[in-house]
Amino acid sequence: MTQADFTDRITDAGGTGAAPGGRTGGFLGLRDWGRDGRGSSTWRRGLVVALLAVLTAVLLAFHAEVPNGVGNLGSLLETFLPWLGLAVPVLLVPALLRRSATALLALLLPAVLWANLFGGQLTDKSGGKGDWTVVSHNVAADNTDVPGTVRGLVAADAQIVALQELAGKQLRAYETGLADAYPYHAVEGTVGLWSKYPISGVSPVDLKMGWTRAFRAQVATPQGPVAVYVAHLPSVRLKAESGFTVDQRDVSAQALGEAIQGEQQKKVLLLGDLNGTMNDRSLAPVTSQMRSAQGAAGDGFGFSWPSAFPMARIDQIMSKGGLKPVDSRTLPRDGSDHLAVAAAYRYSS
Repeated sequence: MTQADFTDRITDAGGTGAAPGGRTGGFLGLRDWGRDGRGSSTWRRGLVVALLAVLTAVLLAFHAEVPNGVGNLGSLLETFLPWLGLAVPVLLVPALLRRSATALLALLLPAVLWANLFGGQLTDKSGGKGDWTVVSHNVAADNTDVPGTVRGLVAADAQIVALQELAGKQLRAYETGLADAYPYHAVEGTVGLWSKYPISGVSPVDLKMGWTRAFRAQVATPQGPVAVYVAHLPSVRLKAESGFTVDQRDVSAQALGEAIQGEQQKKVLLLGDLNGTMNDRSLAPVTSQMRSAQGAAGDGFGFSWPSAFPMARIDQIMSKGGLKPVDSRTLPRDGSDHLAVAAAYRYSS
């Protein structure tokens, strides 16, 4: 037997030879991630994938540093920040196909950062039965099924309901449809509040828009008074020539934040379409002083818009003072382009 024949037999018996075509054995070559047919090692392959993974990690870690000076890119990024997590499974595929240890290690960075930022939102944080439930819904001026929307609101069996984008004949339809379930209601401009408990002290909140899209009222719950703010901040737009336009929304957010800051009542609820997420720095005048019901007691992200395929939670229920959220959820889709959001609260002295 020649030396070459002996070596071939040892290789075949041990199973350590390369697979046909120069590829290593095992699933995706995981048994041996050595050099490929071009001589590149596992540490030198997949550098582009690794770079994209690091970039994703940088955006997650330093999203607050992305400037708003050009097209308000910072706010746009923060609106859809949880979706950056999709980069991990997307980049994982080429990392495995390239058999790149460098890319896989780099992918740990965005994976860990995303889990740190949003992992807690994937668990159910509900905490039992509340004293009463509230609902907020942008019913949409062009709602395609107002009667169905009314039925859904009544079926939710909430004690307090806030609606946005009320107008014309639709307003009368909501007033008529909700009258039996909610004996008390107040409407200012295009926003309204319906309640099973008495409402008093209704006054508009100036959002610096020239017309009324927010107001403050006091609701006399059985446990005690609560100041309720109903608000619909200006819409944001994504335009080719000017980017993510949020200037008027930000001015209104500042005005709403100042109104809530000056509230004399200790227990405060905010219900409305804020056209921004809790991550959006531009809503800090409001979000910095209030607690999100979804963040504290929700199960999942609770995305509310657009209703056909929710991608962001821009409809908010928030509180401050002795109000503890114990449950948060979205309601089934109706004729609006938003999903209604609901939360249960426990009143504490």
